[in-house]
Amino acid sequence: MHTLVTGAGGFIGTLLCDRLLARTQSSDSRYTFVDRGLRARPDATNVRVLQSDLASGAELADIVQSADVVYHLAAVPGGASESDYALSRRVNLDVALAVLEASAARTRPARVIYASSIAVYGLATPDEVDDDTPPRPSLTYGAHKLMVETALADLSRRGRIDGLALRLPGIVARPGSGEGLRSAFMSNLFHAYAHGRPYTVPTSPDATVWVMSADRAVDNLLHGAQCSGWPAGTPRALTLPVMRVTVGELAAAVGRAVGTEPPITYEPDPDIEAQFGRLPRLTGCAAGTLGFASDGTIDALVARALAAAGLSGCMRAGATGRAPLE
Repeated sequence: MHTLVTGAGGFIGTLLCDRLLARTQSSDSRYTFVDRGLRARPDATNVRVLQSDLASGAELADIVQSADVVYHLAAVPGGASESDYALSRRVNLDVALAVLEASAARTRPARVIYASSIAVYGLATPDEVDDDTPPRPSLTYGAHKLMVETALADLSRRGRIDGLALRLPGIVARPGSGEGLRSAFMSNLFHAYAHGRPYTVPTSPDATVWVMSADRAVDNLLHGAQCSGWPAGTPRALTLPVMRVTVGELAAAVGRAVGTEPPITYEPDPDIEAQFGRLPRLTGCAAGTLGFASDGTIDALVARALAAAGLSGCMRAGATGRAPLE
């Protein structure tokens, strides 16, 4: 079994690769991890590490066509995509489509797990979102994600790949400043509380967000590669079950976990609040019936998010908030 991960050096990609290698290995387990500037893993003899942006067609075909499972995570984030359309077009659309086409060249269809985004819904969301809610992206990032979802569904319909697009919500807590991510304020909130430093949140405390811990996101990616037997009519693009909370509720939960109250202020940016802070209820989505899951409780989400960001040492004694992972 050959598993390929693109974007393997990113936040989610690194966690996914670690989890893949931590599983019980069979004698034929092989892995290819691809990203720009990715470091080798000298302790893993069954891992091939490639420093590449997948821009070369010949190289891409060679990498992808032998993979039984493909996790395509490589992407330019939303803020960077909006400021550089050509870069987003090349990475988020052209490379993604090339990965799908290379996967489709196999004799036996590969399972392709594509990291899509709730950005496909854009601003025009109703009071509730379900599987029948039409996507209307309002940013270049969401538009390119939706284009790839469409191609993935068509190639799956034709039996060329066995594809699944998972629409990820805001993932926490990313390390650093989250440069290029317009939704980075959610992760920055964790770092502010963990280090006891001031932070100005670019939304109101009543802003509603869809959020998931990085650990749970990896659970769902792994589940996507393992589940099979799609019921008739199941869409090939799934919006994952999420925690819908206010930013104020999220801040309070992080404060409970770390036991600090840094000077947090709120200065809403109308564009950010409109794009990320007015998300409605998510109801009746197929992903839940197929075994995909949210973090369950806000305290469990916060504990996992702090751990994924290397901030678990900042938690006060007894504030684990842990729930078992599937």
